Amino acid sequence: MAPEEKGDESNRIPINFIDAEDESGMTEEPASNSSDSEVSAASDGGDEAGMFEVQPSDNEPATSKDGGTGELPPLTGGPEVAELVATRAELKRLETAVKELKEALTRRQADFENYRKRTERDRLETYHRLVADITKKLLPVLDNLKRALEAEASVEASESDEFRHFLSGVDLIYKQLNGVLDALGVKPVPAEGERFDPHVHEAVVTELTDEFEPDMVMQEIVRGFRIGDKLIRPALVKVAVKK
Repeated sequence: MAPEEKGDESNRIPINFIDAEDESGMTEEPASNSSDSEVSAASDGGDEAGMFEVQPSDNEPATSKDGGTGELPPLTGGPEVAELVATRAELKRLETAVKELKEALTRRQADFENYRKRTERDRLETYHRLVADITKKLLPVLDNLKRALEAEASVEASESDEFRHFLSGVDLIYKQLNGVLDALGVKPVPAEGERFDPHVHEAVVTELTDEFEPDMVMQEIVRGFRIGDKLIRPALVKVAVKK
C-alpha cells in the first residue's frame, strides 16, 4: 500500500508562526529614522523588561529640569563665591574705617592748631603784660633823663669840659635805655604832626591857631609808649583848635 501522500508543505503555515497583529492586536511600528535622539535598551541581569534611556544628541540644546531650555544659570554657591563675598565685605569695612580715621585725624589737627594759636596768644599777652609792668617803672627814670638833657643843653656852651663830658654820659645812658625798651618791643607813640587820637593821645593843652589844622597835635609834652596792641602810657600832647 502506497504511503499517503502528504500535501505540499510549501502551502502550509508553520504552527510556530504567530502573526503579531493576531497576538497583541498591535502592529509593529517602523523604527524611527529621526536623528534627534537615540534609544538604547538597558537590561538588568536576566530581567526580560527593557529600560530605555534617551540620550540627547549633539545638536539638541540643553534642557533644564523644569522643561525650559537656555544657558546654565550662574554659580550661586561654593567656597570661591563665599570667599569673594567675605572679601568684599571686609574691603567695605576697611574703607569705612579708613574714612573714619581720616575724619578723626582732621579733627585732631584742627584742635591742635587751635590749641597752638591759643597758647601762642596767651604767651604773647603774658609777655606784653610783664614788659609793660617793667616799662611803667622805668619810664619816670627815662623822663627825668630827658628833662635833664633838655635843661642843660642851653648852658652847655658856657660850662667846662668836665660838665660837657658828664652830659654826654647822661645822653648815652638815655639812648641805651631807649634801645633796651626797643629790643623788648616797646615803641613810642607817634604824636607831633599826627591827628589827635583819643585812644593813644591825651590832650593836656589846647591852642587856638591857624598854623595847624584843627585836632592836630602841635607838640609832644610827654612821650607815650606801647607794646604790640597794648598801650603802656598815652602821649601827653598840645592840640590845635580852630579860632
